[in-house]
Amino acid sequence: MTTRLNPYLGFRDNAKEAMEFYQSVFGGELTRSTFAEFHASEDPTEQDKTMHAVLTTPSGLSLMAADTPNAMEYTPGNNYSVSLSGESTDATELRGFWDKLVDDGTVTMPLEVAPWGDSFGMCVDKFGVAWMVNIAGAPANPV
Repeated sequence: MTTRLNPYLGFRDNAKEAMEFYQSVFGGELTRSTFAEFHASEDPTEQDKTMHAVLTTPSGLSLMAADTPNAMEYTPGNNYSVSLSGESTDATELRGFWDKLVDDGTVTMPLEVAPWGDSFGMCVDKFGVAWMVNIAGAPANPV
């Protein structure tokens, strides 16, 4: 598997509906996980919200999305990120990208082990672009 670059859309409470719409447009397979499945929120109103969804089409398109937690700001028009993701074999490359993106930028979530077991971090680069980096199955701080 190689490093992938994908758009990642944010919604307030309708990520499931939006992703089902995009599936009707582009076709493909849609997978979805909720906040409850990963114990990602203690707020009872967030349990069925989409923590992560991905639509993968036969032609190779990939679109990701999630509902924005109630405690986080949500501004339509600024509700996107660019996602960099790969396997643990891509960890050196992905960590290198991370280090360059955060240089003169802002770390909004440190690159560390997430509830789903991958290393995950979020940042905004010096140009104001939001990024997510996910390294599947990789420890956050390899020895």
